[in-house]
Amino acid sequence: MKYETVIGLEVHCQIKTESKLFCPCGTAFGSPPNSNICPICCGHPGVLPVLNRKAAEFLIKTGLAVGCTISKESIFARKQYFYPDLPKAYQISQYEKPLAEHGSLTINGKKIGITRIHLEEDAGKLLHTIGSTELDFSLVDLNRAGIPLMEIVSEPDMRSPQEAVDYLSSLKMILQYLDVSDCDMEKGSLRCDANVSIRPEGSKTFGNRVELKNMNSFRGVKDAIEYEVDRQTRATEAGERINQETRLWDADKQESRPMRSKEQAHDYRYFPEPDLLPLLISDEQISDLRKSIPELPADKRSRFVREYELTEYDANVLTGDKMIAEFFEKSVSHGNKLTKKPVAKMISNWITTDLLGRLNQGNHTMAESPVTAEHLASLVKLIAEETISGKIAKTVFEEMWTNRADPETVVKEKGLVQVMDTGQINGWVDQAIAQNPKIVAEYKGGKERAIGALVGSVMKFSKGQANPELVNKILKEKLASA
Repeated sequence: MKYETVIGLEVHCQIKTESKLFCPCGTAFGSPPNSNICPICCGHPGVLPVLNRKAAEFLIKTGLAVGCTISKESIFARKQYFYPDLPKAYQISQYEKPLAEHGSLTINGKKIGITRIHLEEDAGKLLHTIGSTELDFSLVDLNRAGIPLMEIVSEPDMRSPQEAVDYLSSLKMILQYLDVSDCDMEKGSLRCDANVSIRPEGSKTFGNRVELKNMNSFRGVKDAIEYEVDRQTRATEAGERINQETRLWDADKQESRPMRSKEQAHDYRYFPEPDLLPLLISDEQISDLRKSIPELPADKRSRFVREYELTEYDANVLTGDKMIAEFFEKSVSHGNKLTKKPVAKMISNWITTDLLGRLNQGNHTMAESPVTAEHLASLVKLIAEETISGKIAKTVFEEMWTNRADPETVVKEKGLVQVMDTGQINGWVDQAIAQNPKIVAEYKGGKERAIGALVGSVMKFSKGQANPELVNKILKEKLASA
């Protein structure tokens, strides 16, 4: 029997605020354990939470960006459960009246529904030493307790692991463009739980869903869902029942294991948070926040194709990260001031190949690039105006990368200016022809591609400084008349 995969994602995104959701404690990552806490974080009796306005505004911006309806009145609720990293034994979240509902995200032409986006506080962090020391114990760090999160819950509209990754990737881009989160999965700023089930192809009834936790990368999400689909398929074909449960993904073993039975909403005994008034949002506030939304990835991608005449592929790469897109436009703007030659396509090529290649090789972000947008524009200007050849530009780029050097200075100090003098080039061409009689014979015998070897020989004599177009022209003229 053929089975259809059904996937829904619950994305927990840390909101980019300086203080926690209900208290003034800091949110800096990497602080010493239990250094960013107060009586509110620790759940002391009698404390009162105060809502972080910025967190609510950032969630509303996110909701508007994905087409959600913003609730004029939303309420907070207590989600009851005891765990050592939640000292007050409940989490303040939203249940019946979330702040944003009924949005969508279009992936590869397919609309993925977004059920709701709601505010909630994070729990602390536990460190277990079971099996690693003589004594088994657990340590608790409450620095994360109270960190503001938005939970973005999708409809079960995804049908493959890759579709889930594409959705998550697009959502991450939007959050970064809005500047509401840094989305650093390694720091826990973006976490994803996947609800996965299978059903006979053509069936409209959902199967029992399994929740997957502990995926901290796009690759982890894809691997975990693939494993779970395979596990459920094998179990179903063996006549076993799929239990509705939560499973933990083990990236090292590439397998999931049972964590607990899946809770239902009534298990949390939700009730309205008595210490927080309903959150009221006016039409004017919504309008102001809508105006503050920047150009989003899809719109920027279309504009790059239209305005800079880039390919869809290049536009996708450049807009896939907000910093890369900003770097590109900054470089183009600077390049247009330096020369009247078209520079956008050349700058795009240098970013998508050479610069991103070097950054990815060292696992660096664009913010860490030793090559500035202005220096890249200067390099492209030198190529466009034929001051240097493309081959010499590679050498100059190495200096820019290694020493943060200005390309104009590198070319001047190393004497790398491209040779345009036909007399000099004629001499190098004569040398190349004289030293390569076999290749000359091949070319004259009809093998036109052989001229590439002769061009290479000329470039070697000129130490890469001869203008390639002039070299080709002079070579063809001499070979035709020889």
